[in-house]
Formats: sequence, C-alpha cells, structure tokens
Amino acid sequence: MAPRSFSSSSSSSSSILAATICLAFILHQAQAQLSATFYATTCPNVSTIVSNVIQQALQSDTRIAASLIRLHFHDCFVNGCDASLLLDGSSTIQSEKNAGPNVNSTRGFDVVDNIKTAVENACAGVVSCADILALAAESSVSLSGGPSWSVLLGRRDSLTANQGGANTSIPSPFEGLNNITSKFSAVGLNTTDLVALSAAHTFGRAQCRVFSNRLYNFSGTGNPDPTLNTSYLATLQQICPQNGSGTTLTNLDPTTPDAFDNNYFTNLQNNQGLLQSDQELFSTSGAATVSIVNNFASSQTAFFQSFAQSMINMGNISPLTGSSGEIRSDCKKVNGS
Repeated sequence: MAPRSFSSSSSSSSSILAATICLAFILHQAQAQLSATFYATTCPNVSTIVSNVIQQALQSDTRIAASLIRLHFHDCFVNGCDASLLLDGSSTIQSEKNAGPNVNSTRGFDVVDNIKTAVENACAGVVSCADILALAAESSVSLSGGPSWSVLLGRRDSLTANQGGANTSIPSPFEGLNNITSKFSAVGLNTTDLVALSAAHTFGRAQCRVFSNRLYNFSGTGNPDPTLNTSYLATLQQICPQNGSGTTLTNLDPTTPDAFDNNYFTNLQNNQGLLQSDQELFSTSGAATVSIVNNFASSQTAFFQSFAQSMINMGNISPLTGSSGEIRSDCKKVNGS
C-alpha cells in the first residue's frame, strides 16, 4: 500500500504544481498584455505617424508637447489609461474635460484628433486613443530633448468617463506633499515616480490662477510663500498682479521653458519652483523627495532613466485589454453614439 499511496500523493502534488504554474502564467499574461510590439504587424508605423503630427504641431505651438503629456497624465490617474478624458459630454456621459483640474486648462485635443485621423488613414480600426495618448507623451518628450523609451501598447478605450474621479484623483498644484504622495500611491506609483513625473513641469506653461496664492496670501498668512526666491517672486508679481487676469500664462521652467531637461530640479534647489506642489518636493523638511531632487539635479542621465521608467509605470495603470472596452473610431465619442 505504501508505494501506491506515495504515487497518489505524488500525482496530486504534480497536479497542484501544474495548476499553480498555470495560474502564475495566466496572471503574468494579464500583467504582460501591454507590449512594445503590439502593433508590429497591424500598424507598424504608428510611432512615426504620431511623431510626425506632433512635429508639425510644434511648428506653430511650442506648448503642445507639454500639453500632450499632461493629457496622458490626467487620463491615467482616473480609471487608468483608457482615454476616458477624451470623451465629450453627452446624454449619458459627464465629460472629464469639465472636471476642475481640466476645465479651461487641458488642451491639445485637436492634435489628438489629427493624430487619430492620420493613424486611421494608415490602419483603420486598429490603434486605440489610449495608446495614442501614451505614444504622444513619449514623442512630446523626445522631440523636446528628453529621453526616448519603448512605449508599451495594447490598451483599449473606455466606454464611459468619470468626472467625479477626475475631481478627486488628479493631484492639484495647491496640495501639500502628503496628499499628492497619497494620490500617487493610490495608483501604484512610489516617491521616485512622484519626483520624476513632477518634472514634466520642465516645459510648458501655467496660468496665474494656479500659483497666485503663493505671491500674495499664502495659506491665509497675508504674505507670499516664504519658500519663493525673492527675485523670482518679484518677477512673478509683475506677470500676475494681485487683481490681474487669472489666465495669464508664464513658463513653468524660467530657465529653459521649452526644453525637456533637469533644470526643473536646479530651479527647485534655487527656490524657483512655480507651483506649490513642485517646490514642496525640495522644501518639505525631512521629506524622502529631497534626496531624489538632489540626485536628479546633479545627474540628468539618472533623471532621464527614472523618468522613462516612471512613464512606463504610469502607462501601466489599470489598462483595458483583451475584449474590454473598444477601439474608438473617433476619440471624442464611443462607437455608435
């Protein structure tokens, strides 16, 4: 009886092992559905098509690169990277475009539509709007002097939007470091991701209304933010007078406003971060972010490597894959609507 018993338990152990391996494989497949070669046979030139449209747009709009990466960021933080941000409002959809962080602020939707048209002309019904946002973010950075990376692809587009989620989940320029860290953590991003991705503010513009509180009445003190460099403060007060227009634009990076580089971090070291959420990365005493800022300020290579990895990490937030969602033919609306 002993040998038979051994054989039976051995075969049952083998079955359990096989089932475990199978389950691990299925889980790995679920995580690995995004792939850099997803369109290798169905739309091999998609990256070039995206890049060409952005290059054209940059000729007349130097801000567009920063605007496009922001769309990807604001999309991914709400229900994952599913192009829900791109949907216009309808009888059944409350558009994320009208959420507080996006209204009168996010831009570049016309360029996304131009990219989609160009991609559809080459490979109809194949490439999702969510993947277009991910590809556009990479092209925008690399065309502005930043790093390149292999964009993982295979996301599908959502059938709905989440305006409420956009109002609560997207980090705000007025928030303290603890709150912002929590919002990153909620989508699986760590402190290094937070510091690296914040440096997308190395190019682009911001409206006076998102930092004017730092210039005149910070946290109800009746005084400017004490972490603001005094000469930079004087410059900003001229651009944004106390009762002036809240929509006046200024450069997020006063040193190299349209280049993607690590000057963002030296600006923070010089107390020249434009937004409260930027400067707090360096000026919050004892914060884990300070040493990361110093590292990236001293090594653009280290920053570029981390930024590329953090963009991949962000692009992996809860994508729709397989048969979930759809491939929208028009990024602004669900198919058949």
